[in-house]
Amino acid sequence: MLSVRDLAVTFGRGAKSFRAVDGVSFDVAPGQTVGLVGESGCGKSVTSLAIMGLLPARGNTVTGSVTFAGQELLSMSTAQLRDRRGKDLAMIFQDPLSSLNPVVPIGVQVAEVLQRHKGMKRGPAQEQAAVMLEKVGIPDPTRRLKEYPHQLSGGMRQRALIAMALACEPRLLIADEPTTALDVTIQAQILALLKELVQDSGTALIMITHDLGVVAGLCDEVNVLYAGRIVERAQRHDLFAAPRHPYTGGLLASIPRLTEERGRRLTPVPGSVADNIPWDSGCAFAPRCANEIAVCRERTPELVADREDLGADRLLRCHNPLESHPLDDDARTDTSSTDTSSTEEDPA
Repeated sequence: MLSVRDLAVTFGRGAKSFRAVDGVSFDVAPGQTVGLVGESGCGKSVTSLAIMGLLPARGNTVTGSVTFAGQELLSMSTAQLRDRRGKDLAMIFQDPLSSLNPVVPIGVQVAEVLQRHKGMKRGPAQEQAAVMLEKVGIPDPTRRLKEYPHQLSGGMRQRALIAMALACEPRLLIADEPTTALDVTIQAQILALLKELVQDSGTALIMITHDLGVVAGLCDEVNVLYAGRIVERAQRHDLFAAPRHPYTGGLLASIPRLTEERGRRLTPVPGSVADNIPWDSGCAFAPRCANEIAVCRERTPELVADREDLGADRLLRCHNPLESHPLDDDARTDTSSTDTSSTEEDPA
């Protein structure tokens, strides 16, 4: 359904230019959930904005190819993209309070999508808006239609955004860290809601997050980004069972698990995302990597099939990857229990 090839986004020009996304390629099939994972600043959100055509018209350069159902999105006019957005492509933004209009009732904002893309009259659109709010789990939807965003809780605002995104039954949904500002209980409810809606409608989903715990219970395929490039791609279970890139291993090691002994210290990835070197000079992750060898700062690693061949279509960008020790089925299931929904079963 969606094919991204060599997508690159550069901000600024000349010596002061900065490449936020550098040659990202991936595919999304109908009904599939693909994850884009990485720390803040790795290029996840910029990738999604480039796909949706929402980057500012000035101050940036977007190259590569993004095809949706065989049509090139990057060459479409602004008017053509407006017709696509909301109808075929939809996006859930990270902060619902800043994404919703604070002076317009929720019902009007949801109904506006239906009026714009389905040609519905105001009355029927309001009725369908109430149906959508009920579908995403907002209680007393008829009353909520008249309320403003500040009158809703954080979880309800996020649900309202999801209702707007799904109102026209889009074929592709991009969720940009939709649970970041929510507590773990509401987070689990939102993730369960997204999973259910995608399964029911067959919508393809791109899940953007920095939390591998979110990925554990939702994504089919995972792309790990670092400094604008994909450093590892694998199926969810393969990735959690045997991470190969040191960055992926570091992200997994920093997640607390209910099965581990109490009081055990986490092992975070050292340094910050700013501690890197240009990809043209070597591996950008080398300054933070415990597996660094001489070649890491001399030659840029390519994204190629993993030599260990641990899973179908598994790709890796690393000169000295972690050793592979695939877990058995029981251990693999336990590793995937980092899903945030586990917080509902065990308050500890």
